[in-house]
Amino acid sequence: MTAPHDMTAADLLAAYKARKLSPVETIDAVIAHIERWEPKLKALYAPDFEGARKQAQASEKRWQAGRPQGALDGVPITIKENIATKGVPVPLGTAATELVAAAADAPAAARVREAGALILAKTTMPDYGMLSSGKSSFHPLTRNPWNLAWNPGGSSAGAGAAAAAGYGPLHLGTDIGGSLRLPAGWNGIFTLKPSLGRVPVDPPYFGRAVGPMTRTVADSALLMAELSKPDARDHMSLPPAIIDWSAGPLEPRGLKIGLHLDAGSGLPVDAEVKAAVEAAAKLFADAGATLEPVTPFLSPEMLHLQDLFWRVRSWVDFSALSHARQASVLPFIAEWCRGGADVSGATVIKAVNNYMAIRAATVKATLGFDYVLSPVSPVPTYRAEWETPTNDVKRPLEHISFTMPYNMSEQPAASINCGYTKEGKPIGLQIAGRRFDDLGVLRLARWYETARGAQRPWPQPN
Repeated sequence: MTAPHDMTAADLLAAYKARKLSPVETIDAVIAHIERWEPKLKALYAPDFEGARKQAQASEKRWQAGRPQGALDGVPITIKENIATKGVPVPLGTAATELVAAAADAPAAARVREAGALILAKTTMPDYGMLSSGKSSFHPLTRNPWNLAWNPGGSSAGAGAAAAAGYGPLHLGTDIGGSLRLPAGWNGIFTLKPSLGRVPVDPPYFGRAVGPMTRTVADSALLMAELSKPDARDHMSLPPAIIDWSAGPLEPRGLKIGLHLDAGSGLPVDAEVKAAVEAAAKLFADAGATLEPVTPFLSPEMLHLQDLFWRVRSWVDFSALSHARQASVLPFIAEWCRGGADVSGATVIKAVNNYMAIRAATVKATLGFDYVLSPVSPVPTYRAEWETPTNDVKRPLEHISFTMPYNMSEQPAASINCGYTKEGKPIGLQIAGRRFDDLGVLRLARWYETARGAQRPWPQPN
């Protein structure tokens, strides 16, 4: 029998139902596995293993009585630290935050708790979530389980590392420019950045999404069925919808699929990344899809203005801190924030308008396709100690030209592993769909998951 820490959520639930395994056995096995990994990986914040064991004991009693609490009863889960859980402070990855216990669960945390999931811990993120890295002024450096010298990506750094390392099957992250998909791509796991509003978020913001991070597409679908339930706290959320998240694979035959290999800005696509994405695209073509190139649509000026938009927004928050708290922010982020100071009102409006320009350009370029394939990142993962692939505060967003546009356009986009570099670094394939077609993206990813063939074994602790 597969070790509990390597079992999918679906397999755990089936084992509980058949009384071949109990939630207590599972949580003990997962915690033991985490304790072998965590001293080196540093993926967790505020672990509550005793609390998780108590949850597991209660879950076991429900299963023994034949009355599970919900669709995730007894399944271990981690939650990114910026998704509030009652009683746990939310540092936002930075030592500058005053630690105050959260008064209530955020929507996503509330849904998984209601469904009976066993909350093991929160997971790490960089300062304010504004890095694609495991580096933080508050958390220890989070590393990539495939190789501890590599970066796990971010900002859902701990979640991506935890999923690949086998810290249980279910993990929650967030994404405002690629923060789900980048760590998913660099850790070889699956994620879905949903359409804006599909999963309620508190507080909601332009482009911000909460999504599942798992080893399999089916486990993400299982999570989406819970995460997509309504919550009135998100005033930007979509109307409740009846969606069969468990629907089977979507065959590519007859689909018109775009192949996007030149973003128009940012870093050039690495040769090994390009080859892996092209090989994945060939599987879709061989299965009957029509593939056509997507014209580059994100200009360097658009990328610059988006960077400026986020710098100004962050400068407003940073400048409100005391000098002592400013000094505790990661220096890279502090310098980046200062780039948003003394920007004229006219330039700020230009940057706000650019948000809509990116949205319009993304929709226009992709509207003629059922789905679009692209790299998640133009480059593989990089040194664990660096803040970004360029390690240059003047060029911090050069790696998000494929991911960020879908936050602006509110379209769903997934990351699924499509190969490895010669060094063994995972490579993420992005599958994007039309707005609201979250299920279609999941189903097409489920097809590719089978078509791509066997993957390398998951990394193990030394």
